[in-house]
Amino acid sequence: MQHTVGISELKISTDPEDVIITYSLGSCVGLSLYDPEARVGGMIHCMLPLSKIDPAKAASNPAMFTDTGVVLLIQTMLDAGASIKRLVAKVAGASQLMDQTDTFKIGERNYVVLRKVLWKNNILIAAEDVGGAVARTMALYMTNGKTTVRKKGEEIELA
Repeated sequence: MQHTVGISELKISTDPEDVIITYSLGSCVGLSLYDPEARVGGMIHCMLPLSKIDPAKAASNPAMFTDTGVVLLIQTMLDAGASIKRLVAKVAGASQLMDQTDTFKIGERNYVVLRKVLWKNNILIAAEDVGGAVARTMALYMTNGKTTVRKKGEEIELA
C-alpha cells in the first residue's frame, strides 16, 4: 500500500508491502530512515529548519521543523522496534527554488540542521540527492529499504 507523506508530516511502517512517498521536495528536506533487521522504515518532509521561530506551531506540529521533526521520526521508529545503530539514512530536497536571490537559504539551512540532528544521534547519511534548483519526489520501499528520487522525469536509486 502506498502512504503519502505531506509537507510537515511523517509516516512509519513495518509492512513490507508498503511504499512511503513524498512529493514536491523543493527547499523542504526529506529524510528516509530504515532498519534492515527490524524492517521498520519511516519518512519525514520538513518545511523549515528551526522550531524556535514559532514554538507554538512546533508544539502542535513538530514535523514542520527539521530540528524537532527528525528527532520525532527517530523516536517513533525506535518505539516501533528499530535500533538507532542500524538506521540507514537517505536524504533528498534542500533545493533553492523560490529564493533565486539566495536571501533566505531555506534549503541549505534545512540540510545543515538535518545533518546536525543526525550527527548528534550518531546516524550517518548513506546517500543523498540535495541542492540545485529542482523539485524531487522521494520513495521508500519497505520490502528492502530501497529509496528512490524522481526529478525532471528521471528516477534514481539512492545507494
